[in-house]
Amino acid sequence: MKSRNLVLIIVVAVILILGGCGCSGYNSMVNLDEDVKAKWANVQSDYQRRADLIPNLVNTVKGAANFEQETLTKVVEARAKATSVNIDAGDLTPEKVAQFQQAQGELSGALSRLLVTVEKYPELKANQNFQDLQKQLEGTENRIKVSRNDFNAAVQGYNSTIRKFPNNLFAGMFGFRVKDGFRADPGAERAPDVKF
Repeated sequence: MKSRNLVLIIVVAVILILGGCGCSGYNSMVNLDEDVKAKWANVQSDYQRRADLIPNLVNTVKGAANFEQETLTKVVEARAKATSVNIDAGDLTPEKVAQFQQAQGELSGALSRLLVTVEKYPELKANQNFQDLQKQLEGTENRIKVSRNDFNAAVQGYNSTIRKFPNNLFAGMFGFRVKDGFRADPGAERAPDVKF
């Protein structure tokens, strides 16, 4: 009888310990998952701010005589593509994050070409509206960088938690999967050619 009670006590203790670890681990994973979602929303918000500035920038540049229409068209097309790629924070698959990042990268490239082309137009560079928009755009690019870094840090914290023992046992049961953060754009390791 004593050995049966001892076995029962051990089984109940193990169940309580696993249950306690499971509840604590689950709640921790939920909190970290929500943090990743919030950080993703910040990333999207900052990219949207950039997209909202572009029509004003394009309209200001259009006012410059003989400005290259092709450059403006590429910026407008890249903006349309970038704003059409929306990803739900609950569905951050590596493929979708890469698709989002590619569309945003194309917009960044088009904006860079626009700003380089502007160098040929001194009257445009002297335009106060253009200068203000350029400053806002630079500030927005800094916000995007910070948001992306915050998102990557949140993803790292989440991934570390769901991969550690004993959380990894419960993560699979409750559907918590490893998430991908932002990566450097292909070719970012090469310095750009600067020609004058």
